Amino acid sequence: MTSHEFYMDLALQNAQAMKGQTDPNPLVGSVIVNENRIVGVGTHLKAGEPHAEIHALRMAGEKAKGGTIYVTLEPCSHHGRTGPCAEAIVQAGIKRVVIATLDPNPIVAGNGVRILKDAGIEVITGVREKESIQMNEVFNKFILAKKPFVTLKAGTTLDGKVATHTYSSKWITSEEARLDVHQLRNQNMAILVGINTVLEDNPALTTRIPNGRNPLRVIMDSSLRIPLDATVVTDQQAETWVFTSKNYDQTKVPLLEEKGVRVFVTSSENVVDPKEVVKILGEHQVSSLFIEGGGTIHAAFLENQLIDKVILYFAPKLVGGKHAPTFLEGTGIAEMKDAIELIDTNIIKIGKDFKFVGYPVYKHRGIE
Repeated sequence: MTSHEFYMDLALQNAQAMKGQTDPNPLVGSVIVNENRIVGVGTHLKAGEPHAEIHALRMAGEKAKGGTIYVTLEPCSHHGRTGPCAEAIVQAGIKRVVIATLDPNPIVAGNGVRILKDAGIEVITGVREKESIQMNEVFNKFILAKKPFVTLKAGTTLDGKVATHTYSSKWITSEEARLDVHQLRNQNMAILVGINTVLEDNPALTTRIPNGRNPLRVIMDSSLRIPLDATVVTDQQAETWVFTSKNYDQTKVPLLEEKGVRVFVTSSENVVDPKEVVKILGEHQVSSLFIEGGGTIHAAFLENQLIDKVILYFAPKLVGGKHAPTFLEGTGIAEMKDAIELIDTNIIKIGKDFKFVGYPVYKHRGIE
């Protein structure tokens, strides 16, 4: 490992620690080194607040002059809610900038590097590039497609069941796995389920960890069957948005709105189109969506090629039964050659369970 990789790893670790706090901005970390000593460390903490480079420069002060700054994402070059970091780096007298990856944001996209080079600063790019890109998979999708990064999550038995044939489902996975799910809720801006999950389980869809962030709760409910006394309607722990079709119970809208629930009537006659849900969420600056629905909801998103990431918690249990529900239903793939492959896969053990992570590859996928 070179010194460049060592210091960039520190910057990546600091940035990763802020996951769930910076939305819809990217995760960014920065380290300033002068004469082989760390003189400044910075992390972007929250949208609208100073960027990582600014925090690091403030800590370093005069010791930044002549030093090297490591940053996990190309320094910004534009005036937004904060000033351009590239210019601040120039003014601080930094002699070298080491960047993990360029910023995919079209208003930056190489402009920050150009400002630095025009000022005579040495610029090195591509150090821990893969790690930085993966860390900001949410931002990278949202800034280009203007749609949320969508993660499908399910807890299943080894034979793919999410309940027995009598619909008994508590609990499939271990307490450790369920705690990990709450960490994921904390990291996502919105969580989505279908109306059947609300009717059967009456979930809170909140984050039950200390100082956790409760995500926006999104319910797909084609005819507005959601009970007025459902937890997601009454508990006031987080915002709740309900997406319905044109065939909805109109008398219910004012009653839900009185309780603070926002109702979106989509363009479809009898079902809610998941593509429209994703589009609307993106328009409202929701950059990440965590789906914890049933097999029908999961299939609707997967069949529409909307799932970016799959997380499955497999419990070492077998249930069986052709009528026991699975985590993925719908029509399904007709030919095995057309099955959706998952790449960049990873499996780790959590408690008694196994956490699987993979990224689906869609054949014949159009440009978004």
